[in-house]
Amino acid sequence: LSAYFCFLMTALGVTAGAHRLWSHRSYKAKLPLRIFLAAANSMAFQNDIYEWSRDHRVHHKYSETDADPHNARRGFFFKREWLLFVRKHRDVIEKGRKLDFTDLLDDPVVRFQRKYYKSSVILMCFVIPTFVPWYLWGESLWNAYFLASILRYTISLNVTWLVNSAAHMYGNRPYDKYINPRQNTFVTLGAIGEGFHNYHHTFPFDYSASELGLKFNPTTWFIDFMFWLGLVTDRKQAPKEMIQARKERTGDGSA
Repeated sequence: LSAYFCFLMTALGVTAGAHRLWSHRSYKAKLPLRIFLAAANSMAFQNDIYEWSRDHRVHHKYSETDADPHNARRGFFFKREWLLFVRKHRDVIEKGRKLDFTDLLDDPVVRFQRKYYKSSVILMCFVIPTFVPWYLWGESLWNAYFLASILRYTISLNVTWLVNSAAHMYGNRPYDKYINPRQNTFVTLGAIGEGFHNYHHTFPFDYSASELGLKFNPTTWFIDFMFWLGLVTDRKQAPKEMIQARKERTGDGSA
């Protein structure tokens, strides 16, 4: 249970934090929530908020080209483990420099996390998940370290990579059949709502990253709960009329 709780916190640091809040500005979050999401993002250990959001904006701007840091056309494994072993294509760096990221560094939470990122990763990703179970209920340090820290971190990395790989290769495209990203139920379950990828690339400004309704999207549920608590404002959504018109114009007819 401790490992799973850490996994959920890790996932929210990426999905609700680096992705939907800081990369796409699809909603606004007050300071206490931004601090929580920054801490959760350090637990994820997937680059600091600034770097993650910068690369993700470049990914959307130049999707499926050499300037895309996660270029799906370079193969399944490039979008996953191989990303760790190769340098970025020169187009990623050159064209990325043309985009404006000043809004990210205008946020003091982003600046603080970036400045102390290594220390925060050690604390959030490895120390706290290991020592809390040991201190509170006598779990062995060995079990706590390898389950709540190492195994949880490994799974969270692979789930994130599935968004860049499987969700760009397998599934239907009800909103835009001319782009690679697809709706993938398996990825949605693992990435707590990030598998509605054809929708997200068609309407990247939508805070839910999917059509609302009874669909499985825990990240949206979390944001909505924070809205109810008064910590979230200005949630952006694609109007139903816009969604339907796009389906009819460019969709593959699967929804």
